[in-house]
Amino acid sequence: MPIPEDNRSAKPNQARGIVFLVGAGPGDPDLLTVKALRLIRAADVAVYDRLVSPEILDLIPQGVARMAVGKAPGLHCVPQEEINQRLLSLATKGRRVVRLKGGDPFIFGRGSEEALFLRRHGIAFEVVPGITAAASASAYAGIPLTHRGMSRGVRMLTGHFKEDEALAFDWSALAESECTLVIYMGLANLDAISRHLIAAGMPAATPAAAIQEGTTPRQRQVLSTLGGLQTAVEQAGLCAPVMIIIGDTVTLAEQLDWRQAGADTALAPRAASLGR
Repeated sequence: MPIPEDNRSAKPNQARGIVFLVGAGPGDPDLLTVKALRLIRAADVAVYDRLVSPEILDLIPQGVARMAVGKAPGLHCVPQEEINQRLLSLATKGRRVVRLKGGDPFIFGRGSEEALFLRRHGIAFEVVPGITAAASASAYAGIPLTHRGMSRGVRMLTGHFKEDEALAFDWSALAESECTLVIYMGLANLDAISRHLIAAGMPAATPAAAIQEGTTPRQRQVLSTLGGLQTAVEQAGLCAPVMIIIGDTVTLAEQLDWRQAGADTALAPRAASLGR
């Protein structure tokens, strides 16, 4: 949707501060971009979400103010409108604000909402992409999202609508797709998602996986089928955040799970060990 004409007239005021909408990636500090790490070190204030891992937060230098605004399912710690106002207030006071978001700011991260708000109020901002959970959690589980002869594309979906609205997708189109389905924030609605897809024609035997806290030391995962995933998740006791992957490429996990195979990751220095 085009930005209304009256909003375009609000030019960023360079005398004010600036807000960096930074993708913190999926949790492993080694997966931060160089730019993200540089901005974290140079920030005046770090405003961060719940999904920013403790390992990433440890990289924030002493003396940098921290502000937690995370949201948990069913319990919104800080309303989005208040987060917007906090960013505006900090930038108006001339602060360099790093707005840390799990994954990528523009993929189910509400980064675009915050950017539009800042734009309307004449606040300079910059978007720093991060590795999204779909690409990273799947890779750390040994599941390619595309593979010749198995998946011709990827469809990333939210498993939780605003205000807990009922999920409204074209389930038939999803069920007949030759793509891998990746569902964010879908743990609470996993049973409904599975039932909708099966009713729309997707075989209950379709390979499926659930990955908890992918890329972190707390990563846990279960491999099952679309029809059996809910039970497998319950038996494993997985809890949010969980990424759900549905498609034939899940079958490759047993061969490609390099973490379970004991791949040597000690060759590269960890981001946390780099100087402040």
